[in-house]
Amino acid sequence: QVQLVESGGGLVQTGGSLRLSCAASGRTFSDYAMGWFRQAPGKERECVAAISRSGGNSYYVDSVKGRFTISRDNAKNTVYLQMHSLDFEDTAVYYCAAKGTARSGGYYLRRDEYTYWGQGTQITVSS
Repeated sequence: QVQLVESGGGLVQTGGSLRLSCAASGRTFSDYAMGWFRQAPGKERECVAAISRSGGNSYYVDSVKGRFTISRDNAKNTVYLQMHSLDFEDTAVYYCAAKGTARSGGYYLRRDEYTYWGQGTQITVSS
């Protein structure tokens, strides 16, 4: 079992920045590819960023490219999502997720590929 706990969400004005953290425990963190997903009311949960076990490869959905950065610190068992230039469309519950994989350089985009999920943290962008 892997336990994931997100933190760093909250209320932010448009154009502002936030950094989400997801602390993992229970297994060897570096054995897991990680992803950040978000779900807005009435919408499907989407992958906004994903990162490989090693941290060397990453993915961003088009809507966040250039604004969000995913990173991980395997020594601290933590994955981060740095977000800049936040806009109303970024309002959602953000979840981190973990997938055990033998592929050190792979990342994963589909919700059903991930085994473990955090409880989610709300981000609300206001004017």
